[in-house]
Amino acid sequence: MHWMRFRDPAGAVRRGEYEDGTVSFGGRTYDVDDVEVLPPAEPSKIVCVGRNYAAHAEERNSEIPDRPLLFLKPPNAVAGDGDTVTLPGDNYIEHEAEVAVVIGEQCRNVDEEEAFDVVAGYTAADDVSNRTDQSEEQNWVRGKAFDGACPLGPVLATPDEVPEDASVELRVNGETRQSSSIEHFIFSVPELIAEITEYMTLEPGDVIITGTPEGVNELEDGDSVEVEVEGVGTLSHDVERE
Repeated sequence: MHWMRFRDPAGAVRRGEYEDGTVSFGGRTYDVDDVEVLPPAEPSKIVCVGRNYAAHAEERNSEIPDRPLLFLKPPNAVAGDGDTVTLPGDNYIEHEAEVAVVIGEQCRNVDEEEAFDVVAGYTAADDVSNRTDQSEEQNWVRGKAFDGACPLGPVLATPDEVPEDASVELRVNGETRQSSSIEHFIFSVPELIAEITEYMTLEPGDVIITGTPEGVNELEDGDSVEVEVEGVGTLSHDVERE
């Protein structure tokens, strides 16, 4: 099943079932073009995973971590399908296609064997990254946490919709730049959930973005980005300079 958050023509925020370009709620069906599509989750935090693909670690001239490399994005970083992300200043900005895991219930100290019990579903994400400032700081606030730095969407797909080897692809202006699969994860989704919840409580709607494959590259003013995750669909957003 696929769920979409949207604002209906009356201005009310709804969560409805998405199918074939329409979304249904409360006995009414809307064409997606007639509603405002919203990010599929409202996280209190986004937990991000660095270097979860060996090939990406190699292209960054970095070692493969022996445990998940974690950092955070705040709620202000969330953007939605169809949004335009403003790139800060004249910094060097790159895209990072990622599979996002949305948490369905409050949880702490989750065992790997029970990890999928706390997963509401999957969506697509772009970890838009300011490399200029990221290279100059340790906590990556300027590099990763600016407004709109984490587009999510377009829908929340329940786990049964997403294959274990689901593909993830990113295109800029129609050109494929990243193409891989979650089967190439260094740390699996259950391993990530177990590690993260050893240190912090995850709340319903919190998001884990699971790392990006190789092929990250520069974004420029006016670019159009598409992130396609098998079983989820395609997240689209544009970028513009300040």
